[in-house]
Amino acid sequence: MAEDRLDIDMKTLEDDIDQQQVEFEGEVEDERYLFAVQYSVLEAISATIPDGDALAIFKAHTDEIADAALVALGRDPDSDTIVISEDDLE
Repeated sequence: MAEDRLDIDMKTLEDDIDQQQVEFEGEVEDERYLFAVQYSVLEAISATIPDGDALAIFKAHTDEIADAALVALGRDPDSDTIVISEDDLE
């Protein structure tokens, strides 16, 4: 999937504080998917612990998150929610 491109729907961003993740929808090759990026990923790419500003961190690092999301999608394409973890960072 490395050649694919993820288009993140920024209108769907939701900070799930209880699950410590930001959820969003994205499209790859006309297929829509639900993703969740863990706070630990946001911390790893920004060197900042999300503390009420997870959406701002997400928006500042959308390219890196999109790349990691494609890795996560390739790992588990049939999941209802594609969870992006630190293992998906390149």
